[in-house]
Amino acid sequence: MVDVQRRTVTVIYYREGSLELVHEVLDFDENKNGRVIIPELYKEHKSIIAVCDGEVEILNKVGDRILSVDFVA
Repeated sequence: MVDVQRRTVTVIYYREGSLELVHEVLDFDENKNGRVIIPELYKEHKSIIAVCDGEVEILNKVGDRILSVDFVA
């Protein structure tokens, strides 16, 4: 029986048809070379920008300031 290694990653992506940058912290299997295996089903309707090792705290994203200015006006 083969032990499957899991890795916690932060995935940063755009949803199809949206300019809002989104991120999620998830656990995925990794191959014997240590590369994360992202299932095709998860990739559907997304443009993945980055996959970061571990849980990343994103302090500011593109568009965050634009939204806050709209709400102030």
